[in-house]
Amino acid sequence: MAQRLATEYVNATLQMTEFQMNQFLLSADTSYISHRVKVLGGGEQEIVLEEAGGEEVHLSFERKGSIYVCKLSCRVVNPHLNNAVRKLFVTYKGTGTVNRIYKGFTMMYYYVAGSVRQISEITSSGSKLIYQHKHTAAEMLKMYHSNLVEEEIASLRRQVDRLLDARNDAGSLSRIAEIDGELSAAAARFFQLEA
Repeated sequence: MAQRLATEYVNATLQMTEFQMNQFLLSADTSYISHRVKVLGGGEQEIVLEEAGGEEVHLSFERKGSIYVCKLSCRVVNPHLNNAVRKLFVTYKGTGTVNRIYKGFTMMYYYVAGSVRQISEITSSGSKLIYQHKHTAAEMLKMYHSNLVEEEIASLRRQVDRLLDARNDAGSLSRIAEIDGELSAAAARFFQLEA
């Protein structure tokens, strides 16, 4: 089995409340990992996770209301530190790209809200899609219950009614032709929505 050389977090973000941040800090210290907290201006905080061997990860948190948002871009080599960052990323539903680097290839994981949506294998010869998220039953049910199309159809009907009233009141043939063009476009959109 291939041994992982490093893990990269690329433009990743995660969110947590102040309570969740305090819980994370209580669980962050282990026999291998320690942490420091730096309080910056404007309610921002930087948490530094440090491995016993000296490797560090800097997590910058910006306060937005009652939520702390962390933007994470780093490369982690140490397995203990990698495990701590991975748990943080998954527990607090991170979004972004995570590259797991092995000798000769890289596995690129794309996360949305803590779940893997796509996995690709990157080699010197190119990229190969390994996995892509398919819609779950809950997502399909949500799409089924969505009434956006019905709302657009109702709006389109109101628009057609206004156009027909305007056509009846139009005095010139050029205005009637213009309205007929708009009615034709509305009819085409009706057919698209009905499909």
